[in-house]
Amino acid sequence: MQSTLDGDKLVNEASRRAALDDRGDDRSYREGLERLLDGLDAEADLGDAGRAAASEVILHYLTKRLQVLDWHDRHTDIADGEVAAPLFMIGMGRTGTTILHDLLGCDPAHRVPRTWEVDRPSPPPEAATYTTDARIAESQAAIDAADRARPDIRAMHPRAARLGQECICMTGCELKSAIFLSQFASPSYMRWLTDEADLAPAYRWHRRFLQLLQWRNPGGRWVLKSGAHLWALPALVAEYPDASFVQTHRDPVRVIGSISSLFAAIHGSFSPSSSIERVAAQWADPVLDALDRSVDARESGLVAPDRVVDVQFSAFMADPFGTMAGIYDRLGEELTPEAEQRMRAFLGENPRDKHGVHRYSFADTGLDVGEIRERSRRYCEYFDVAPEPVP
Repeated sequence: MQSTLDGDKLVNEASRRAALDDRGDDRSYREGLERLLDGLDAEADLGDAGRAAASEVILHYLTKRLQVLDWHDRHTDIADGEVAAPLFMIGMGRTGTTILHDLLGCDPAHRVPRTWEVDRPSPPPEAATYTTDARIAESQAAIDAADRARPDIRAMHPRAARLGQECICMTGCELKSAIFLSQFASPSYMRWLTDEADLAPAYRWHRRFLQLLQWRNPGGRWVLKSGAHLWALPALVAEYPDASFVQTHRDPVRVIGSISSLFAAIHGSFSPSSSIERVAAQWADPVLDALDRSVDARESGLVAPDRVVDVQFSAFMADPFGTMAGIYDRLGEELTPEAEQRMRAFLGENPRDKHGVHRYSFADTGLDVGEIRERSRRYCEYFDVAPEPVP
């Protein structure tokens, strides 16, 4: 197929690949699609190769969306599945959420969406073959190929088919998702997503996705994660009023610097003009806004004190299992010896520098440290977040 960023052509191609028709009564995704395509055309500097790659990224989500909807259409009992009291990790990226999510996923009492099943949810996973499903090897092969092409990204953010995956890779099917912002530069899509978009449909889709994953493979409590939830807490809480939260905290200077370095590398796979400075210019304000919104959510009572556990990045790095014990205690859960043993084994097999060390210089962002510190003062004081050395 010839590469195109035309919305109708992408939708039609997704229908062809899935051998399914686009549902006329479920098109809330179309606004996000058009906003995304407009941003990619005007702002992302993709070039021919980047446009072809972007087309495939979008087609992946459009095709997956049709497949998930088809399963729900043919098996209406899927929607009867309860997603009870999910636990959401809502710390901004680069605050330890990935390793914490992976550790919580070691507990048999938890159900973490694994990368392979989020990438390929149709047909829904089966309990009997959940650990041997052929899609695991297929997903891992794709990850290995990407790692060989960009080993620098692997050092910043390691992935594996059996590890947990972020919620933004589910809401991507609604085309209202920060997954696209992690891959492409589009300030206009960022503004729309964080300030204007109705995110209720994205969280309805989120539930629908989880219902499919658990339909033939029921498990324990869902443990989910994405820093992007901070921009959408009212919609999240409206969809999951019984949710609990873990919010991880770290010096915003380090968060913005690390995010900028990571996303500059990822954007560079699609655009020749990607740079840390360009990413920082797009991401700094939204990150600071998200942190402020997290304070708003506490002060307003949207996120009730008895439903959230705060975790300092520095404390977790210094004493991971003391931190884990504190999380379980606050959540009213039991950290069993079996779960802790699994966690310790996982941490031993996956040290922080397993795939290399992520090095960056904050000076490359073009941002002023003092200004970031001042603008994040409210957040840091509210959550008692200490400054770290500036790299």
